[in-house]
Amino acid sequence: MALSKMKIAFILLFGLQLTGCSWVKLTSAGKNVYISNAAAIASCKKLGSTTVALQGAMPGIKPKQKTVEKELGTLARNSGASMGGNTIVPTSEIKNGEKSFDVYNCASI
Repeated sequence: MALSKMKIAFILLFGLQLTGCSWVKLTSAGKNVYISNAAAIASCKKLGSTTVALQGAMPGIKPKQKTVEKELGTLARNSGASMGGNTIVPTSEIKNGEKSFDVYNCASI
């Protein structure tokens, strides 16, 4: 019995979700943005805020929490870079696949 292309694609995507593979790629600019904490940014200039979200989750498949956290961090680093920042600080917990961050430019980085 031959499997349709759609069934094969679904099986592959399902397998990747279970293994925690990352779909979000860190940009070259995003590589220069660091995730920090509120205590470390006292002398930094706040540039603004960003809220990032994961899109396109497959129905019925819940991704691993660690994978979601990593991908949201990657999206936030990319977003922070596009805002001219080099440091981001989480300002919320993950809710409905979204997380907020403040974006800073820190001279000491």
